Order: sequence, then C-alpha cells, then structure tokens
Amino acid sequence: MTKPVGSGKSQGSLGCPEEAAFLDLLRTADMLSRGLVQVLRTEALSSTQYNVLRILRGTPEGLPCGEVANRMITRDPDVTRLLDRLEKRGLISRSRETTDRRTVMARITREGLKVLARLDEPVQVAHRKQLGHLGRERLRALSELLQVSRSQVE
Repeated sequence: MTKPVGSGKSQGSLGCPEEAAFLDLLRTADMLSRGLVQVLRTEALSSTQYNVLRILRGTPEGLPCGEVANRMITRDPDVTRLLDRLEKRGLISRSRETTDRRTVMARITREGLKVLARLDEPVQVAHRKQLGHLGRERLRALSELLQVSRSQVE
C-alpha cells in the first residue's frame, strides 16, 4: 500500500486497520466524484443538484422539501438555497400543499427531466470507465460491504 495522500502520516503510523480503510474510502470517493463532476459540468450542475434531480425523477408526484433533504446522498445544510437555484433554472417547481399549507412540495419539471436524459448516458459511461474493471461480482460484494458499514453508523 502506498503512503496515504494528504494524511500527514506514513503507512506505519496508521493507528488501526479501520483508519486505513477509512482513508482509502475518502481517497476513492474523492477520485470517483471528480469524474462525475466533469460530466455534470456539461449541464452546469453540482453533484448535490444532480442528486436532487434524480431523487425527484423517481417520484413524479413530488416530495416534501424535507424528504428531499432526507434522501440526499450528502447532507446539505442549506437545502432551501439548493432548491432555490434549481427552481430559478426551471429544473424543479415548488408549491404549497392545499391540504397542509406548511408542506412545500418539490417536483421535477420537464426541463429537469430533459437535463437528466442528456446526462444519463455520459454518467453511465463515466461509472463504467471508473468501476467497470471490477466486474459484476466484485461490484456486488463492494456494495454489500459498504451497506454493512453504513448500517452501523446510520
């Protein structure tokens, strides 16, 4: 194993295998996300904006804004401003519910669906380029390990 980049520690000084695995996860996530950022840049989207659009595409009837925040991959402390930017671009719409005026529903617009449709193939190509070499069985095993890890901290 090589020296962890940016950790300030040599391999021999890592405290435990859990720390080494954690640092490997961080480095890998950073490297993989850089590839996605390049693809999303073609539509002037951040990864969190893309995440919101994908969440809303999966629920055409819309979701309460708080539920959108709960489903996001990374927690954004300012979801309202994130939704404001998407709404300003015409990619989502928000409206108050008539039955409960406290609830604001977010829905993806036709334009938001078009943006996602343009990104679907390039995103899949990027993912295949980054992880396809692992093969289906190793990818399944990796996903299972990551799910087990998350289940202990969620």
